[in-house]
Amino acid sequence: MKLFPYGHATHPQWRMAAGLVLAQLRAHMALPEYAPAPPLGLLYITDHYASHAKELLGYLSAELPEVTDWAGTVGVGVAANNVEYFDEPALSVMLCDISPEHYRVFSGVAPLTQGGQGGSNFVPHTALLHADAQTPDVPELIAELAQRTVSGHVFGGLASSRLQVVQFAQSGDGNMAGQGQADGVFSGGLSGVAFDAEVAMVSRVTQGCLPIGPVHTITSVDNHVVLTLDDEPALDVLVRDLHIDLEQRQHALTKVRATLVGLAPAHDAAIKRTGEFDDAVLVRHIIGLDPAQRAVAVAQPVEVGMRLTFCERNVAAARADLMRIGAEIREALEPEEMTAELAGVLSADTSASPHPARRMAGAVYVSCAGRGGPHFGGPSAELHIVRRALGDVPLVGFFAGGEIAHQNLYGYTGVLTVFTTEA
Repeated sequence: MKLFPYGHATHPQWRMAAGLVLAQLRAHMALPEYAPAPPLGLLYITDHYASHAKELLGYLSAELPEVTDWAGTVGVGVAANNVEYFDEPALSVMLCDISPEHYRVFSGVAPLTQGGQGGSNFVPHTALLHADAQTPDVPELIAELAQRTVSGHVFGGLASSRLQVVQFAQSGDGNMAGQGQADGVFSGGLSGVAFDAEVAMVSRVTQGCLPIGPVHTITSVDNHVVLTLDDEPALDVLVRDLHIDLEQRQHALTKVRATLVGLAPAHDAAIKRTGEFDDAVLVRHIIGLDPAQRAVAVAQPVEVGMRLTFCERNVAAARADLMRIGAEIREALEPEEMTAELAGVLSADTSASPHPARRMAGAVYVSCAGRGGPHFGGPSAELHIVRRALGDVPLVGFFAGGEIAHQNLYGYTGVLTVFTTEA
């Protein structure tokens, strides 16, 4: 597996942007360290191009006949190595050097099955997943699809768009079995690309919120409504943790609107020693207060025994946690055994390029639409942090309406997945 060619561009006209991307892809494919004819393309577009999705995919497919399969979706922003495109017409493309027998593109009309598709021997181990937030029961569908993989883990995100929501899922000669005359552009449901166990990758979740109170145990509930925490009325606990007075209505509402809840399974403390959440935590909005029952309603069904922590978005915590997962990935991809000389070179390497010993072929980063450079303090600031952590590795991604990792749907997080080359 060689480096994955990639390209990205912005232009008011989608055809001009696609032409710029094609030039970058072809330049990469001409280099010896990059794959010359990768068969799988990942395509992410901003919502400015959503109405031209069919023409754009058709154009790229015609110009890149060696690419037989495509997957991707739309976001309010897209990402590439070291750059973010928000609120502007842009696309980001990466061509993956993965043999066709080791992956399968799927969609609602050509679903992923545990035993593979089309009578093949393909067995899905994990999957890059794109979903439409308007699809009913989407969290349950994500968990159900994850169960069709051997690992039980998927990664990706919900499409985000102020206009049309589209997904790309095209295979073979342009049509997957069962999709008839569909052109590879879909609306609604789930789609993506599954990989077998031969495709090595490392994936991490970074949280962007900081606890502002202790961890509580939910002791009574009514579906989405938390009635009591630690056997106290939930609203009383909220008032105490936030240091607010409900008699001062405006100040209290402002504080509550800026507060989220972190939910974790029973018996999971959910907070690292650094004070940040681990990836077992699902961050959700507070959607209402019930003074009569002294209860708090949250945007997630809850159960007795779950852990709940009131929290808030925090730039410093998000930055530190993103740096942490980057360091973890680099460490995971360094050789298990190395000479003292190689260890010294790796520790002293401050260049943008990844050292060959770290074996990174390409990466996909899906971040929350509420994060990105503006949240981190400047244009493209979030992707600058990723680049500093990983080096100059090929990378594409998008800013989502919800992030997918393991079997869960997250919020205010980033999901970074790195495809690794052979050792």
